[in-house]
Amino acid sequence: MDILTNPHRGVGLPALWNGPPVLPGTDVGDVSALLARCPAHAPTPLVPADALAAGVGVGALALKDERARMGLGSFKALGAAHVIACDAQDGPLDGRTYVTASAGNHGLSVAAGARVFGARAVIYLARTVPEAFADRLRAQGAEVVRAGATYEESMAAAAAAAAAQDDRTLLSDSSWHGYTEIPHRLMQGYLQMAAEISGAMDRPPSHVFLQAGVGGMAASVAAWLRRIWGDAPCIVVVEPQAAPALIEGIRAGRVVTAGDGVSAMGRLDCKQASLIALAGLARDADLFMTISEDQAADAVDRMAALDLPTTPSGAAGVAGLLAGRDVPGLGPDARVLCILSEGVEQT
Repeated sequence: MDILTNPHRGVGLPALWNGPPVLPGTDVGDVSALLARCPAHAPTPLVPADALAAGVGVGALALKDERARMGLGSFKALGAAHVIACDAQDGPLDGRTYVTASAGNHGLSVAAGARVFGARAVIYLARTVPEAFADRLRAQGAEVVRAGATYEESMAAAAAAAAAQDDRTLLSDSSWHGYTEIPHRLMQGYLQMAAEISGAMDRPPSHVFLQAGVGGMAASVAAWLRRIWGDAPCIVVVEPQAAPALIEGIRAGRVVTAGDGVSAMGRLDCKQASLIALAGLARDADLFMTISEDQAADAVDRMAALDLPTTPSGAAGVAGLLAGRDVPGLGPDARVLCILSEGVEQT
C-alpha cells in the first residue's frame, strides 16, 4: 500500500492549464430534472454498516449503495445519461451516434441513454474486458467493437472513429487538453449522487473514501462535499496498485501514464487520469492511497458477509478504509462514508 498526503490541497494544479482552468462543477441545477427523463431514475439508499464499523474500530460507517442505479448497476448511469438528456433538449437524436471506450459501466450508461433518446451507441472495449459486459452492452442496443489491450488503447480507437465521421460524437468519461466540455457535463451528472449523500446525512462525515479510475466520480463528489461541508471531511482517494494514475499524477504535478499489469478492479484499471479530475482532486483531496488485489478481495468478502455483494471495483473505497491504519483520525470517533459503486457482474 502507498499513501500520499496531497501537497496541493486547497490550491490545486493551475499549471495544468494553458488558459482558464476547467474544474469539476458544483451546480446541481437541472441535473435531477434531466435525469428524471430516464424512466429508471430514482435515488439510491445510504446504508448504515454498524457491524463493519465496529470491526474496523470506527464510530460509524455509511455506504452509498449504487448497485441498482437506474437498473444498470453502477453510479456510471448518471453521467452519460445526463449528457445525452442535455443533447435531447435541442431536438430529436435520430441519426446521432455516440462513440466511447469503456471498461463496462460507462458504456452501459451510453448505450442505455442512447436507446432511451433514439440515438445509436458504439462502444469500444479492450480485449481484457469480460465478454459478459459486451453482451450487456448489446442487450442495450449498442454496437461493440474490440480494440487494443488496455482502456487507453480502446479510447484512442474510439476517438479516431468519432473524428472520422461528422455524425458521431465522442462521449468519454475521461478528459484531456482539447476535450473537456462533454466530460465536464458528464461529471455534473455524478453530482446527483453527491447531493443525495449530503441530503441524507445530518452532519458531515469525518472521513470519505472514494475509489477512482480516471477519477471523474471521485472529483465530482469531492467538489460537492467541499462546497457543502468545507474542510470537515478528510477525503481519501483510493486506486489499485496496478493503476496509480492519480497518486502519481499528484506527485508529478501533471497527467502521467502509470502502472502495469491487469487489476481485478477492472473499472478502476485506468493508467491515465482524467485532466479535469486530476485538477479537482489536487485541490480537494487530502490523501491518495493505493490498495492491493488482496485488500480489494477482502473488502468484497466483507460486503458479501453483510449481504451487500459487489465487485473489487465497487468495494475499493471500503478496502481503503480497511487498509487505512495510517489515515489520520480513524478511530472510535470517526464517522466514515464509502460508496459501493457497482453491483456484481451479470452473466
